[in-house]
Amino acid sequence: MNLITSTADLAAACERLARHPIVTVDTEFLRETTYYPLLCVVQIASAEEAVVVDTLAEGIDLAPFFRLMGNEDVLKVFHAARQDIEIVWHRAGIVPHPVFDTQIAAMVLGYGDSIAYDQLVERITGHRPDKTHRFTDWSRRPLSEAQLAYAVSDVTHLREVYQELAADLTRRGRSEWVREEMDILTSPKTYSAEPESAWTRLKSRVRKPKELAVLIEVAAWREREAQNRDVPRGRILKDDAIGDIATHAPASLEKLATLRSLPKGFDRSRWGNDIVAAVQRALARDPETLPQIERPRPAANGSATVELLKVLLRQTAERHGVAAKVIATVDDLDRIAADDNAEVGALHGWRRELFGEAALALKQGRLALAVEKGRVVRVERSAKPSPVPPSGPSGAPAAAGD
Repeated sequence: MNLITSTADLAAACERLARHPIVTVDTEFLRETTYYPLLCVVQIASAEEAVVVDTLAEGIDLAPFFRLMGNEDVLKVFHAARQDIEIVWHRAGIVPHPVFDTQIAAMVLGYGDSIAYDQLVERITGHRPDKTHRFTDWSRRPLSEAQLAYAVSDVTHLREVYQELAADLTRRGRSEWVREEMDILTSPKTYSAEPESAWTRLKSRVRKPKELAVLIEVAAWREREAQNRDVPRGRILKDDAIGDIATHAPASLEKLATLRSLPKGFDRSRWGNDIVAAVQRALARDPETLPQIERPRPAANGSATVELLKVLLRQTAERHGVAAKVIATVDDLDRIAADDNAEVGALHGWRRELFGEAALALKQGRLALAVEKGRVVRVERSAKPSPVPPSGPSGAPAAAGD
């Protein structure tokens, strides 16, 4: 293991690492009190060496590391890569490419939904990683020998995990499935944090154009404030408070003071004035300029259709040894139940071949589900389903001659 604390040593190490077609990468960071992750440590390993980079060392320039991340000739292997990639994107304005995410590969190969790194290592290598330092304060210096050993083990075990998963993907003809996922993971759009789109991450259910306008303006204000102050969004304003503001649209400090979701005295702060101004901007906005919110409404028996699709999804996942989560989401199922041409991942690429076509066939009556020897199986139907008999006054099928 090589601890790097200077730019010169980092440049030399990255030059050596770049000679290899594959490197494994991990980061240690803190985010509890900041908007942007505080990068504390970077671990990188090739087939021949492993290095730990002290990113907080005085005077160190991480440019050599970022160049390695952008090197198209080197495959970067991560586990649960999104936050690691987000750090590089924020610090250097680039998305590492090409990459391989072992968590996604594991889902494609049936290891379960979002399997943790230590569990994956144990299942593949038989080694049980020491989790003692998982939640340590990586910003404190000096780093202990135990911390350094933990950091190195993350990327050295990752080499074995990658080799096994990559080989299994090839054997089962699923390498292309993972490549499709990597295209999404390495898209700059995935890491965009534009304040104007912050409202899309909220779960508030707005129904009226006025409510949507307020939601957009207040969420954008919070995002900008969090970015400028480098604090978590929740330190500025909780999600439920934004939903409450969107519903009530308080256009004055007096009305803002009546909202129970806000801390006492919030209306008397500078932020109170900012929110009222945001609400006023929202109320003045032309409804025609607002984005359209798609709310699929399944036809009659839509809920029953979704439940059948859930059964089909579980059957598909078990049959092919793929995590259900990576095939389709509940939102996908809701949209498929409402629209045969829904723009969802489950109706594109390998997912459509594996599940989407069967989902449409089930919805259209060309496919049925049955239980055979205790297992759910698919049953092809060549004939169109019989129409549902008309109901009698009590809701029961009408008897012949009624």
